[in-house]
Amino acid sequence: MERIVITGATGFIGRNLAAFYLDKGAVVYALVRPDSPNRKYLPKHENLVTVPCGLDNILDCVEQIGQADVFFHLAWGGVNREEIDSPEVQKRNIEGSVNCIKAAKGLKCRMFMDAGSRVEYGITENGIMEEDMACNPVNEYGKAKLKFYQTALSLCREYGMGYYHLRFFSVYGPGDHPWSIISTLTRELPRGGKVSLSACRHQWNFMYIQDAVRAVYDLHHCGEETLSREEGPGGKAAAPGLAVNIASEDTRVLKEFVEEIHQIAGGKGVLEYGAFVQAKEGALSVCPDISRLKALTKGRWKEQYSFARGIKETMRKEEKIQE
Repeated sequence: MERIVITGATGFIGRNLAAFYLDKGAVVYALVRPDSPNRKYLPKHENLVTVPCGLDNILDCVEQIGQADVFFHLAWGGVNREEIDSPEVQKRNIEGSVNCIKAAKGLKCRMFMDAGSRVEYGITENGIMEEDMACNPVNEYGKAKLKFYQTALSLCREYGMGYYHLRFFSVYGPGDHPWSIISTLTRELPRGGKVSLSACRHQWNFMYIQDAVRAVYDLHHCGEETLSREEGPGGKAAAPGLAVNIASEDTRVLKEFVEEIHQIAGGKGVLEYGAFVQAKEGALSVCPDISRLKALTKGRWKEQYSFARGIKETMRKEEKIQE
């Protein structure tokens, strides 16, 4: 029975990843701050173990858990507009994240995987984003994510742990942040609401949550197979360490996605293009390359949700929640 550790398990990706592993028969240890109001979002399951532990005291989890197979580090503070450019907040994130690697070593994990971000790339030509290209992040959040990746790469190699830095793009689905563009459109349009948007002329990429967590699951297990195959006589494996884009194959002009949602909503509601104020970086295109994801998962991972299917599923589940 696999033993999985997750920080950020109450978040959108974290709780869906926890539920996915629980469905596969794993024991999941969710590290949650004792004062977190979001623990109510954790999946209900007999194999879910809630461990009261935050990034400030993350090393305490070693004694409480004992041993685990993989450590998923998804927690990260200061992602709101007020703190995203705070060097002090992002410095604390890096320090806590480094301690997560040390905790993973203490738990004898073979794999460490953390949540990176597309913002690490910064502004790229035509929005193309490939893992091996030079990164020039614009804000302190992106700079901190990139700095942690560089630190983690070295530390995981020193500890002999496999390592994947998961650069998530726009993952959506039921339970996502209510202010996200997909959540706003799928909530407001069916009831005839008005939605303010940018001009929506730039390229974008959306990925349904179930495709995203399954990609992480397949990466983990293919990475485990690589470690086992490359393990030498002394018992120490060659530890892979790579950044991996977690995105879909569907990249197109944002307006096309918006119009498709409008059509699925039966043409209800009003779309106000050009009414939304952009962030300081402006409207930047996003065109992720996912060839590494495909190669590392050896053909196992394939998208199961078209954009239309994902939107319909999101609308159906959100409607049920509101009832």
